Amino acid sequence: MLNFPPWKIWLVIATCLTGVLFAFPNVISEQRVESLPEWLPANQINLGLDLQGGQHLLLEVDVAETVARDVEDLRDQVPAVLRVAKTFGRAAVVGDAVVVTLRNATDTDVAQDALEDELAQMINTPLGPQASVEVTSPRDGVIELRFSEQAIAERRNQVMSKTLEVIRRRVDELGTREPSIQRQGQDRILVQIPGGGFDVSVLKEQAKLSFHLVDDTASFSELRRGRVRSGYEIMYQDPEFEGGEPIPYAIQRRVMVDGADLKDAQPGFDGQTNQPIVSFTFNQRGAKAFADATLANVNKPFAILLDDKVISAPVIREPILGGSGQISGGFTVTETAKLAVLLRAGALPASVGVIEERTVGPDLGADSIEAGRIAAIIGLVAVIGFMILCYGGFGVAANVSLLANLILIAGILSILQATLTLPGIAGIVLTIGMAVDANVLVFERIREELRSGKGPVAAVETGYSKAMSTILDANITTLIAAVILFFAGTGPIRGFAVTLSVGIVTSVFTAVILTRMLIAIWLRRKRPAAIEV
Repeated sequence: MLNFPPWKIWLVIATCLTGVLFAFPNVISEQRVESLPEWLPANQINLGLDLQGGQHLLLEVDVAETVARDVEDLRDQVPAVLRVAKTFGRAAVVGDAVVVTLRNATDTDVAQDALEDELAQMINTPLGPQASVEVTSPRDGVIELRFSEQAIAERRNQVMSKTLEVIRRRVDELGTREPSIQRQGQDRILVQIPGGGFDVSVLKEQAKLSFHLVDDTASFSELRRGRVRSGYEIMYQDPEFEGGEPIPYAIQRRVMVDGADLKDAQPGFDGQTNQPIVSFTFNQRGAKAFADATLANVNKPFAILLDDKVISAPVIREPILGGSGQISGGFTVTETAKLAVLLRAGALPASVGVIEERTVGPDLGADSIEAGRIAAIIGLVAVIGFMILCYGGFGVAANVSLLANLILIAGILSILQATLTLPGIAGIVLTIGMAVDANVLVFERIREELRSGKGPVAAVETGYSKAMSTILDANITTLIAAVILFFAGTGPIRGFAVTLSVGIVTSVFTAVILTRMLIAIWLRRKRPAAIEV
């Protein structure tokens, strides 16, 4: 147990120096960190919302809206299936179902079989046709179609996963450091953003971009009366002049190209008017679709829709073959920058609302840091004093290991880019007390061996060997509890679990290896005839 060859001594020293190297950026300012050579570690421990201040948002995703939209899409597919089956009827949305009323009640079986065979296969779900849409006939001449509970549950999970992904991209686009974004319950998302100045509206806007053809044969008076051709609907564009009425357009429901095929979007200025614009570029698929659509509709108007509002309705003067274009609509510079972020991050699959919003001031965080710093200093001084008073020179070795333990914790948290919260500070303070537990167990065991008449080397050797199982058992059980806290807890609780877990691992290393190495080196050099512990 006390045999430390040179390679092992140098390995322990190298581990401690590595901890110092990675922990060092935390004791200097961010400006100094940026000026360090590139080969030096520059990661600092991130401060959580409760320490740095920032915004706490609880968002609610309107999944029901998406399901309702899917039901409407299901209704729109019914007429084509009925025509193929040579039956006639009318489809309407009633609650969560599509109700098909047939002209001839004797066609019920034929229509139901056609819908079961054809329509369910069109639904984009891995559950399979039969599990996706339930087709029933409550009475002759009436057929009801509704999504199964499995399909709705799967759709809910798809919407929530996509919403999480889009929100995370939007937050990352704005350069926010170490945000916490996680799902809560079935339809809520918790967002915690350290720091200040974050525009919450970026998370709420759906940013659904699409390009549609416009019916230029519809007169203004017809649009005012709500009369449009089949397959079109009326949408409005806000006028550029103040006090004017919204301008109506007959927009084709079928989408030419949508924002899902955007590759990039950047704010800029129009070269002729010098007005703020957003320049966009499509991916290969979107560029081809946009080129085909503009090639087939030269000299016809088309509308650019953002969240079902017309923001621009230019005329296609010539085919747009380059896969790029620009959006203008009386934007300010700030609005174009925000719109570019939204388009790059992608559209939300459903509407999002803020049901809770809190702002944590940095002053509160500063008070928490100061209180944690004072608690850590008091705990450290108390433990150091106790170890020296109770165990003398052995206590000094334990204190050296304790300081090395704190440095290693800071270094590992920096490597992991962990977020330090107030409970995380509590975990570090707790680790200070726990870090000497192993040494106390060993030293008390050495005392017992000395009382039994063993010599210094034999007593130390036996003390470490017999205390090892107790040390491992105590720390492994605590580590298991910390791991459970990490996976079962959220937010600050996970921060506490991280610092506690790291502290347990480093304390075992410093107590079992570093302290033992220091005592072994001292015994080898001094060769005392007797020791007091």
